[in-house]
Amino acid sequence: MRSAETSTQLLVASRASVVTSRWVVVLIATVLVFWAVPCNAVAQDVQRPAPPVSIDAKDVRNDAGRQLDLHWKISPDDSLDHDPPRVVGYRIYRAKEGEEFNMDRPIFDERELFPQMMEITDERLTPNQRYIYRITAIGPDEVESDFVEMAASVAPVRWWFDRNKSWFLLLTALISFWIAYFIYLARSGSDLKIRKIAGLEAVDEAVGRATEMGRPILFVPGIQDMNNIQTVAGITVLSRIGKMTAEYDARIEVPTSRSLVMTTARETLESSYLSAGRPDAYHEDMSYYVTDEQFGYVAYLAGYMSREKPAACFYLGAFFAESLILAETGNSIGAIQVAGTAEPAQLPFFVAACDYTLIGEEFFAASAYLSGEPEQLGTLKGQDVGKLIGGSLIIIGCLMFTFAQVTESEGMQRAVNYLMFQMLGTEDVPEEMIEADLGAADEDADVVAEDGGYESDEIALKLETEPWRCDAASFYARQRRSMTV
Repeated sequence: MRSAETSTQLLVASRASVVTSRWVVVLIATVLVFWAVPCNAVAQDVQRPAPPVSIDAKDVRNDAGRQLDLHWKISPDDSLDHDPPRVVGYRIYRAKEGEEFNMDRPIFDERELFPQMMEITDERLTPNQRYIYRITAIGPDEVESDFVEMAASVAPVRWWFDRNKSWFLLLTALISFWIAYFIYLARSGSDLKIRKIAGLEAVDEAVGRATEMGRPILFVPGIQDMNNIQTVAGITVLSRIGKMTAEYDARIEVPTSRSLVMTTARETLESSYLSAGRPDAYHEDMSYYVTDEQFGYVAYLAGYMSREKPAACFYLGAFFAESLILAETGNSIGAIQVAGTAEPAQLPFFVAACDYTLIGEEFFAASAYLSGEPEQLGTLKGQDVGKLIGGSLIIIGCLMFTFAQVTESEGMQRAVNYLMFQMLGTEDVPEEMIEADLGAADEDADVVAEDGGYESDEIALKLETEPWRCDAASFYARQRRSMTV
């Protein structure tokens, strides 16, 4: 009996021991799990990437003082040999001198600064304000390295002269010289040869015909305001027509679609009548405002022409869809029509329906042609020299490009690149030029990724001040490669 009770007690005790052991194991496992979490965090903290070696900033030459070029030596962990990569990008922070950094808001982050990148331009800065920068490397899971800070602050400087635009200064000075020279010749009594413009020669005929028939003259200065150069050119011709109208004692109507154009036309007509010695014949109702609405204005003009049947119609200004409506209406009443505009899409309608059409620059040359003033004639002739220079540059550029392609001359190719990328400002470099120059870019002024450096100050200065001395495609190739490596 006692033996059985003893056996039962031993069995219960052994079972309790097993249950207790199981609970102890569970407890130990739970403690180990909670203890392992901070250990992993510490392990991750230990695996942070090495920071970049250094960072510095330089003022961008020949700018308005709003940019700084940032250069840095990459982190020792930023290598293509690491798989998986230890660096996925960089973050750059900026602060004004004397202020604290906001480490929560980088100005550039890993979405813009990829591995192997070593330079970027910081824009929209304040001129002469000193800035200081910090940079960090970013590892997987956005683990950030310690920061590296610039040794001294740098300020962007406003350059008063862009030496890359020296060619523009030269051309401006050359054209200005010829303008001044022709003005001098005109003032000294020399006869400057100007081609006759049939449309302007017909002004006298049109005004004289309106006077003989006793019918009005209609002048339409376009549908744009005075901030449009075509409207200004039309008002200039109105001055000449208004003077002839005063001399012939004819009647002129100038309906406008802009109130400011109405005021300008009134002052122009008043000045014209005064210069003709007929100030008493002028009255403000010669020029009046109709409406700003395009087709409402055109409907009024078409109705006026149908009722009053003017003997001469002048359309000089900026015109759009209404050009054909006006020209066909004037043609239907048998009026002499003189049109002038710089809108290429409207010229065919005027040419088809009007008696005379001033095409393009003939319209803008009208004031000099009609007035005969030395200053305007000299300016017109000087502009002709500018056109001659521009045409010569186009021909020379085509010949240079052809010669460079045929001979594969490096010097000629640099001259062509200077003409294309510096003077003409071409932004899109042909893809084949970039691909062909990827190797040449490494030899000339490329970044040396192995030692974490970048091109020397001498090469950098040459690229900034004389960019045509290195192939322009090499520059674009370096930029593209730095973004794609």
